[in-house]
Amino acid sequence: MTLRTVQQYRDGLKDGRRVFYGGKRVADVTAHPELRSAIDHSALSYEISGSHPDLAVSKDAEDPYSMYYHVPRSADELITRGHLIEAGARLGAGTILLKEVGSDALFALLLTLSGESLEKATAYYQRCRDLDLALAVGQTDVKGDRSLHPHAQADPDLYVRIVDEDSDSITVRGAKTHTSYSANADEIVVLPTRAMDAADRDYAVAFAVPIDTPGLHIHVSPYLGAPRNEFDFPLSSRHKMVESLTVFEDVRVPRDRVFLARTVEEAGPLAMAFAGFHRFTSINYKLPLLDILIGSAILIAEANGIAKAGHVRDKLTELIVYTETVRSLAEMAAIRSRTHQTGVQMPDPLTANMARYHFGRGYRDAVATLIDLSGGLLVTGLGADDWAEPATRAVMEKYYAAAVPAERRLRLINLISDLTARDFGGYQSVLAVHGEGSLTAQELSISRSYDTDRAIRYVEALAGI
Repeated sequence: MTLRTVQQYRDGLKDGRRVFYGGKRVADVTAHPELRSAIDHSALSYEISGSHPDLAVSKDAEDPYSMYYHVPRSADELITRGHLIEAGARLGAGTILLKEVGSDALFALLLTLSGESLEKATAYYQRCRDLDLALAVGQTDVKGDRSLHPHAQADPDLYVRIVDEDSDSITVRGAKTHTSYSANADEIVVLPTRAMDAADRDYAVAFAVPIDTPGLHIHVSPYLGAPRNEFDFPLSSRHKMVESLTVFEDVRVPRDRVFLARTVEEAGPLAMAFAGFHRFTSINYKLPLLDILIGSAILIAEANGIAKAGHVRDKLTELIVYTETVRSLAEMAAIRSRTHQTGVQMPDPLTANMARYHFGRGYRDAVATLIDLSGGLLVTGLGADDWAEPATRAVMEKYYAAAVPAERRLRLINLISDLTARDFGGYQSVLAVHGEGSLTAQELSISRSYDTDRAIRYVEALAGI
């Protein structure tokens, strides 16, 4: 076992992978100006071993490993994982870190599979843990017409499928979308996105391959691109996720890396197991983001001289209630967790989905409250180039001062604008609704997870029926 350094992580990305940005092949992702900040953000998954060793490094003195890859075996261990995820998100300004997604996928494989498939998944998990690899996850197929099953699509490649096989391998074709971190991970784990029926058997597939595997092409979204300065963009100048369309053009996958092949009955449970772990991860990494909303609201109210107004106190209280409800549900998802027969501790699906749903439904209202307290300067203020000019800076210092000096107020305004009014804010708003599954998917999970029998039996007893 080993803990990789940040430099070892960066060096591992120089492997000839086929990454495209703006339609052009990227020769070296570590040198590309638009991808470098994303790699810096992902490197936090390795930096945290030094900054938070109590949470991020196993207690095994002889063979320490990253606690992201520690399989939770109890509610307490699941709570500790939540604390690790929250600590990582604090380093990343409320944004998920690379190792969290991949470890969720590994846990889902260990929880769901059996027999030879479980043996292969266990061996792969041990390899990832021992080599301290960074994993992306490809789950969401491009889907095409969502009213149709995978096999019924006009184009058969709209879900990733098996197109050939031999004794040593399978060959897959298709594409996954919304693939976070795939351009700067070591390997990608591919999971089914939904339950399948017998006619979809070629689409019931799960596997893992290195990012530089022949036939694997990663097309990175330009969203959140363009150079950013620290004054105008205090968050997005330092923290960036890359999202990709990940295309499999007849990719050969060795049998020892194939975890699911045409076993349709396992596709749905595997997809749901990943969603269960990933939603638990999501509500813990969202907590620092909510703390940013509260802290920003308090500080900008003070800067604008409105902190003592009754309606402002009411708005701050609403933000606190919203945040602490999500935090309480996050911990309760671990407290209510159950030990699966495999020994893996599974977050309570009802509570985890309630937490994610409450976050998603309330996020835009929380942002609207922060915008209300901040004022129109979020989109009308002068910027870093103006601040750099001494004469203009003097004007800004005079006219942008309020209950606090102009620089303090402007830096607060720019942070809030970055989070709410600019493209990073738009990204976060979309992520609040669609990240880790849509609100509708969470509603369905809540409905499936809730035990209605208790309430029904109670009412029947009261009614004498």
